[in-house]
Amino acid sequence: MRFEDLLIRFDACIRDVLITIDQHSVADVVVVDQDGTFLGTVREQDLRRAIIDGGVLDDPIASLVRTSSVTVDPSAERTAVLDLMRALGLRLVPIVDADSRVTGIHAEDSVLGVPRRPNWAVVMAGGKGTRLGSLTKNVPKPMLPVAGRPILERIVLHLVGSGIDRIFLSVNYLASVIEKHFEDGAAFGCTIEYLREETDRPLGTGGALALLADLGYHPTHPVIVMNGDLVTDFSVGQLLDFHQCAGHRATIATSEYHHQVPFGVLREEDGHLAEVVEKPTSTWSVNAGVYVLDPDLLDRVPNGEFYPITRIFDDCLDRREPVGLWPIDKGWTDVGRPDELAQARGER
Repeated sequence: MRFEDLLIRFDACIRDVLITIDQHSVADVVVVDQDGTFLGTVREQDLRRAIIDGGVLDDPIASLVRTSSVTVDPSAERTAVLDLMRALGLRLVPIVDADSRVTGIHAEDSVLGVPRRPNWAVVMAGGKGTRLGSLTKNVPKPMLPVAGRPILERIVLHLVGSGIDRIFLSVNYLASVIEKHFEDGAAFGCTIEYLREETDRPLGTGGALALLADLGYHPTHPVIVMNGDLVTDFSVGQLLDFHQCAGHRATIATSEYHHQVPFGVLREEDGHLAEVVEKPTSTWSVNAGVYVLDPDLLDRVPNGEFYPITRIFDDCLDRREPVGLWPIDKGWTDVGRPDELAQARGER
């Protein structure tokens, strides 16, 4: 279904709206003018009430339009929109650009109007999360909740909201918990399949990529690979565009790590004090656990072996193949330790 299927002109009648509702099994439609400018929404319950009150099918809908309807801009995060819909009891939320034109629609189980990307995503979700202690005794680390949703669900929804609709989840520890939650992905607006590691043979951060070929899958476009324990809202589109336009073989998303020396640092020249720098802070670019790989790089991953994904980048450097670094300019938290989980949950 296209988002345009749920748009109704302001001069439509009740019959027109009911036909749209019936054809597409929705409860609300979006009302626009002849230029596609957003004017409001009409709900099925309002149509029923109008007919009960004596209205007829040929009556115009003008008086039934909810002009104060909630909208979001194109940059709105899918998870945030779904939380808003749940809080307000909404079935859909229009995406409206700076010119007030409707460019898409967030529905309960899909995003309409967001351009589909041919890229696949592989999310590594098989780790035990031992550093989190008892928190992961019965729940795999990627399924720990942050702001009311499992971390992995936030990742899946973020990918879907960015136009990625084919996702592979690499699972191992407590895999059944993950598979039961996501099933085939239909409820999340995508197709989800599983790369299943053997329970007693973890494959590391990159080894599961070889399982794609075992299933007969051979991607033809760059593949997003990311860790399943990240809380981040990086721009998927900008990352993919950067990788493609720069001609990189692989791209590593980076974050900044800051470390403050807890002492005054003395700068020396010829055995004499030249300067005292009080508790300086140093900054490094660090691996953010999000990557884009040209599809043929996956053929270099050995089958059935423990394989850190960083070996792919070492191999590229050995072959003098370009590896790009793309800085994440939005929030990023690697939920690997209790203090990091608390930070992601806003508890610190």
